[in-house]
Amino acid sequence: MGADDMKKAGQVALDRARQVSSHLNPGNDGSQDAVDSVPRRRSRPKRAEVGPPADYSDRLDQIATLERIARTPDNTHRGYQRQKQAGKLWVHERVDALLDPGSLQEVGSVSGEVEWMKQTTSDGLEQDVPRNFTPSNSVQGFGKLKGRKVVFTADDYSLRAGHADGASWEKTNYIEKLALSLRLPIVKLVDGSSGGGSVTTIRKQGFSYIPPLPAFEHIVKQLNMGIPNLGAVLGPAIGLGAARVTICHFSVMAANIGSLFNAGPQVVKNATFEDGLTMTDLGGPDMHCRNGTIDNLAGDEYEAFEQLRNVLSYLPNSGFSAPPILPTQDFSSRREESLRTLIPRRKERMYDPRLLIRLVVDEGSFFEIGSLWGTSALVGLARLAGHCVGIISNNCESPTGGALDALGSQKITKHLKLCDVMNLPILQFVDVPGYAIGTAAERSATMRHGVNLALAYYTTTTPVFSVVTRRAYGVAGGVMLDCRDPRMRIAWPSGDWGSLPLKGGIEVGHSFELKEAARKGGPEAVEELRQKLEAEYEGLMNPVRTANAFGVEAIIDPADTRSVVCTWVEHMYGGLMEERIAKRRAGVLHAQFA
Repeated sequence: MGADDMKKAGQVALDRARQVSSHLNPGNDGSQDAVDSVPRRRSRPKRAEVGPPADYSDRLDQIATLERIARTPDNTHRGYQRQKQAGKLWVHERVDALLDPGSLQEVGSVSGEVEWMKQTTSDGLEQDVPRNFTPSNSVQGFGKLKGRKVVFTADDYSLRAGHADGASWEKTNYIEKLALSLRLPIVKLVDGSSGGGSVTTIRKQGFSYIPPLPAFEHIVKQLNMGIPNLGAVLGPAIGLGAARVTICHFSVMAANIGSLFNAGPQVVKNATFEDGLTMTDLGGPDMHCRNGTIDNLAGDEYEAFEQLRNVLSYLPNSGFSAPPILPTQDFSSRREESLRTLIPRRKERMYDPRLLIRLVVDEGSFFEIGSLWGTSALVGLARLAGHCVGIISNNCESPTGGALDALGSQKITKHLKLCDVMNLPILQFVDVPGYAIGTAAERSATMRHGVNLALAYYTTTTPVFSVVTRRAYGVAGGVMLDCRDPRMRIAWPSGDWGSLPLKGGIEVGHSFELKEAARKGGPEAVEELRQKLEAEYEGLMNPVRTANAFGVEAIIDPADTRSVVCTWVEHMYGGLMEERIAKRRAGVLHAQFA
């Protein structure tokens, strides 16, 4: 076949194809336009891939669900029912009652034991959702007290009575580290063992263990750095819980629900055979708020929270910062004429030392610490011209007449250390007849605790200003008034001081003369001689004579006491306390509470 023949055959085939196309597609004449008009097969849109949401909302939902479960009380849970039957707030109710509204930032809000289950979503995705959740039995985090930022721990006694559950101790240890690192006050609401162990812990872990105390290293550092540690007993504080609150700078117990002990009644029964003890019998407020284990007593939880807020208002965030200053309408120059007649001329009569304190410090500012224990002394916090100070006073209304006994010495010792680590100047009102005497005093080791008090006075360095209102006798008087060099002190015209009080002192110093008078003239001669000697010594012991010899720096009109001490404290805060804080920061000056 030639080339022409092949060309003809191709044309015939093309014509035939066009005829077939025209028959199958009417109107198609085989042109290019007709070819383009033939509908083409459209590509199907790709189906969206099924998978987890890009915004992680599934995991955020899990967290929200767990937090909702943790913060919703289970009215059917026996632990919650027991909590309410005991008249106690639930842990989240406590946190809400303590902190400023809206200030809670919880740490470890979803820590605990979760039972997960699979659930298919509407778009066919399978995901994990919580079936059951047992939160960690300790709520912790950040918050504010009267605008002051704090960290806190709060035990949940409704879950395993506050015993360790795999997360609580790790959380507690973390919060203790945060307080130390951020130099923030820490508040501890104790109800139970506060993360301590239980025999069931052994069963759960499958082995026993030597008890660890990893957080105590951080706690001791906090205490000595002056980071406020404030604790409240809001139920039975047991073992570790008892230790955590007792070691605090300040502690308070709710009278209607609080107790504290090393081990509960059942353990005590098996160890000491004391049967039938209740928690209150074993370690209630009447015991521990009177022996110094706990500082203060509160009527209920709400009053305990208010005491925590109040005491914090006097304290700095740490020993490396200054305490807050609050404006006052109480003038520094205020004269208090009633102070002139407060001290009776008759030395045997008493007066109200709390009234004395209230009349001198800023109006309404005195916060007493430890009113039920160590009653031979009064201690607390107050303000002078808006500046925070520590307060120490002897208590002539106590059974010892103001003589320092063992508990009174311990009370002042702790307060001296508190003021030292917090950089608080101390104002003390001295009316001390000496250390307590007698068999009860000797049996309670009064001198040992009195010497410890002396060590505290001479090893602390915070400024001390003394007002000698009446008596200053013996070693106790010397310790309180000769502990700083140079001495910062004034006296009232009611001053009465020496090595021994005249009552008894004359008998010791003039025993030979009195015996001779008895031998020669009988009891009448002895009494006559005693009265003569007393009259002579009374004249010699006029405090003005002491001022003549510069044995006392100044005797002032008691009505001027406030202006004098306010001038002193304003000078202290005007620069000297700033220097002290700078030395603390530089590590040149050290203070020690624990």
